[in-house]
Amino acid sequence: MTVKESEAGMNAQEEEKGKDAERSKWYTDTVRQSELADYSPVKGCMVIRPYGYALWENIQRPLDQMIKDTGHQNAYFPMFIPESFMQKEKEHVEGFAPECAVVTHGGGKKLEEPLIVRPTSETIINHMFAKWVQSWRDLPLLINQWANVVRWEMRTRLFLRTTEFLWQEGHTAHASEQEAEEEAAKMLEVYRELAEDYLALPVLTGVKTDNERFRGAVRTYCIEAMMRDGKALQAGTSHYLGQNFAKAFGIEFQNKNGELEHAYQTSWGVSTRLVGAVVMGHGDEKGLVLPPKIAPVQVVIVPIYKNDDEKALVLERCRQVYAELKPSYRVHLDDRDNFNPGYKFNHWEQKGVPVRLNIGPKDVANNVIEIARRDTREKIRDVNRDEISKVVFNLLAAIQQNLFDRALAFRQENTVTVTSYDEYKAALAEKHCFIEAYWAGSGDDEVKIKEETRSTVRTVPFNQNHPEGKCFYTGKPTSTKAIFAVAY
Repeated sequence: MTVKESEAGMNAQEEEKGKDAERSKWYTDTVRQSELADYSPVKGCMVIRPYGYALWENIQRPLDQMIKDTGHQNAYFPMFIPESFMQKEKEHVEGFAPECAVVTHGGGKKLEEPLIVRPTSETIINHMFAKWVQSWRDLPLLINQWANVVRWEMRTRLFLRTTEFLWQEGHTAHASEQEAEEEAAKMLEVYRELAEDYLALPVLTGVKTDNERFRGAVRTYCIEAMMRDGKALQAGTSHYLGQNFAKAFGIEFQNKNGELEHAYQTSWGVSTRLVGAVVMGHGDEKGLVLPPKIAPVQVVIVPIYKNDDEKALVLERCRQVYAELKPSYRVHLDDRDNFNPGYKFNHWEQKGVPVRLNIGPKDVANNVIEIARRDTREKIRDVNRDEISKVVFNLLAAIQQNLFDRALAFRQENTVTVTSYDEYKAALAEKHCFIEAYWAGSGDDEVKIKEETRSTVRTVPFNQNHPEGKCFYTGKPTSTKAIFAVAY
């Protein structure tokens, strides 16, 4: 590499750092100004505001139904876990020890045993599983929990990485390895469906490397999404735990042959990080761009008038349209008197409402409505008022599909294939992107790549049907390809 090439690479990296700072500010400003969340007085924690919580509920609701449709039941387990429980699975405690919050006093007295505020619930749930599972007839045991967890993060960002966050965590026990593996794969597919069909975010599915897997798991499967800045976001994980926790907690059952055997297990979860994924996966310089299926408000109606006579006429029409749409859509009529239409347009654009209906006196006279799309910012004029319900139905479906198609095209345009480490570093120096490459490196190789480039193996995709090639880093022959990226 020449001096000029080296200087160009350094300049590109500095420029990318500057863009990262701008994107970070945009993200925080968007989350706060659109009233999704705000900072808590406790460092690293957040307050989820009603609009943000409504968005989370619209993600939570379909997922909860999908979880129940696959045979799972919701339960709840304590947030306080005896410290000794965390010591039972060595790799698990090593993975979470730095992030644990510990309660040492309660009721004005020092506790006999410190309590861990749950960073995840494998230990407390498996303690109960050991009590509930005696025979193969007790299996499979399929439990899901909606809860909060605490992980003492040093660097936090609203929704993406906070000290406390909301999530669901599934925990299951099975009589065979095959059944547990099928469970882990099934739930990963549920997450893929949620991300793509509801959040309009295309995801890559695959397995994590040993360096990146959940501590205590045999294998970790994941869905990875690309954000609008080219970085990766781990949007959900499903873990095949094998018998690791069953052996640590004594989850044994008598099989059909009358022999004692340890159960095979899975765990899986997604969190309020998905709200952050929606913000960064679709947002633009105006603010949020929300997929209709999860938007707290799908349609907003904005009346436009100049005097009291026009006001009465326009509001009457707006209320008629509102009443017609209300049974089928999440619709809001913005009839505030203290803000002009221009302010309202900007307000609802910032909040990402998919469809805006503008109604003025001329529209009433001509029996038409003007529609504004948030995704393309296109205005559709003179829509027949009598057909508005049908038009809104078709438009919301079109916006949902357009957001997915746009995100998929963006990922494809920003995925780079490399054959050498020099090409790899050059690609990352130019911009954030997904890098596809043949991979046969070790865990130590992964560490070196991360130290030098801040990028990691995000996933080793399923369905590896590649001809044999050479690993871009080691030169070893392999038919396996992996996806690398800088991640949140």
